[in-house]
Amino acid sequence: MWSGHHLLGMHGADAQEARELLTLAHTDAFSGDELAGRTVANLFFEDSTRTRVSFTVAAQRLGADVVDLSAKGSSVSKGETLIDTAWTIESMGVDAFVVRAAQSGACDLLSRHVQLPVINAGDGMHQHPTQALTDALNIGRAHGRTAGWDFSGLHAVIVGDVVSSRVARSNVGLLRALGARVTLCGPPMMCPAGVSALGCEVSHDLDALVDDADVMMMLRIQFERGGGARLASQRLYHECYGLTLGRADRMKDEAIVMHPGPMNRGVEIAGAVADGHRSIIRDQVAGGVLVRKAAIKLALDRG
Repeated sequence: MWSGHHLLGMHGADAQEARELLTLAHTDAFSGDELAGRTVANLFFEDSTRTRVSFTVAAQRLGADVVDLSAKGSSVSKGETLIDTAWTIESMGVDAFVVRAAQSGACDLLSRHVQLPVINAGDGMHQHPTQALTDALNIGRAHGRTAGWDFSGLHAVIVGDVVSSRVARSNVGLLRALGARVTLCGPPMMCPAGVSALGCEVSHDLDALVDDADVMMMLRIQFERGGGARLASQRLYHECYGLTLGRADRMKDEAIVMHPGPMNRGVEIAGAVADGHRSIIRDQVAGGVLVRKAAIKLALDRG
């Protein structure tokens, strides 16, 4: 999971490392000044609300100063490379980078050119490790698995625009490392058979999975990355792959509904389900701050 002091992805995630971070996030045993005098630089070169704000809040709650930089208004918009920008910010004496980029693999590339810890806050269609850790935190809490973070026997179904989703890729790696069974589901152009190479099951029939799922995680159609380009209609997608109220009513009593956000209500999930008793979507947002506090703290400790 960790590459030195960098947190880059969940492919081949180490379960013990994940459990250490999840326990730290779950207990939230921070005094509030652990990182006093330290500076975290948020380099967000792709639009974000939840992830950016949660990293900022997390760093501030640890007592760190935060520098926010986006592509617009920075030298990147003038043609400077991401590496040169990072070198410049590193030379100013910051202590860690949180990086979000539209290019897959950008965070891994950057980690090879800087000395400071790099935390991947989402890179293209590649990885989003802290979102997967946030999801695991909330799954463990909802299903009473926080003692050892052992997800054996749990079946997580991830539905939607899988091929565009860094969240799906990261969750498959982490949830499988923790012992869960994972099935990816969606129409063939969004969930091709080849994604089984991630080590999970693949299905194109959501109705066949609803009754067995312990976790139903819905994904947004990523129109900005070409997702949904061949959809006949959003209404038809909702009928075939949306988590409707009827489908939610068929789920196990203890089964939960998740969504990494932002949601397209009435497309991948019905509004009544998103706001219903099974939904832990707001818990995911709150848990994101806890996970990012732990990730920043451990990254700096390892550095």
